[in-house]
Amino acid sequence: MPTRDTTWPAGTPCWADLAVPDMPKAVEFYSAVLGWSLVDTGEEFGHYHFAQVDGHAAAGVGPTMQEGQPSFWTLYMASDDTDATAKLIADNGGSVIMEPMDVPGAGRMCIAADPAGAVFGVWQSLGMPGAGIYSEPGGIAWEDARLSDVEAGRAFYTAVFGWTYAEIPGLPLSEYGTFHGGGDPLGGLGGLMGAPEGTPSHWIVYFGTADVDAAVAAVEQHGGGVLQGIEDTPYGRMAFVTDPFGAPFALHQAPQG
Repeated sequence: MPTRDTTWPAGTPCWADLAVPDMPKAVEFYSAVLGWSLVDTGEEFGHYHFAQVDGHAAAGVGPTMQEGQPSFWTLYMASDDTDATAKLIADNGGSVIMEPMDVPGAGRMCIAADPAGAVFGVWQSLGMPGAGIYSEPGGIAWEDARLSDVEAGRAFYTAVFGWTYAEIPGLPLSEYGTFHGGGDPLGGLGGLMGAPEGTPSHWIVYFGTADVDAAVAAVEQHGGGVLQGIEDTPYGRMAFVTDPFGAPFALHQAPQG
């Protein structure tokens, strides 16, 4: 089981969280779909919940701060210095949506958007390293940037996080490729790839599951929806879904054998 209790390298996707208008419904939904145990951190931290798998933190879910706030998963990139990363974001055509702030006893963060408008977070660990389980059922398994301007996106993320890019056999790099921080692929970056007209640029988080068919059935049983049905790929079996609040994410079942 891939687990981690130390700080993630700078530039690596390290955490994902979500704000929802109905915490009890979110607990019911994600427990059923991903097998999470959701632990309330208490009033001091705004009842932010840690989603755990076998005692390891997988992601976070908290209540929305204001009525009508949209729900979507935010992917965070690790940083050794959130303030310096925020400056790089602004200097390279991105925008800082929420200025760097401290999370007492845990870390320093900001929320930003790349030049194409895809929103992401930056996390500097000061006690809470990020995801403690990954590439396992219930953990983050993959992440994609789906951008309206792929070339501008690549240039931006290289300038901010030092990423390099590689082709996937059979796909032109201008359509989709992997991004790297010096070693194995960290995720994918490409165009909007057949998304409905008007779909904004975005990041999407893939969560692992041992049985994607059962997970999709649980999505539908607990008030979510299916954006793109189950599909077998060379990289596993997957589906794109939404939770009851409209937040999209992907489910990924690793190839057998």
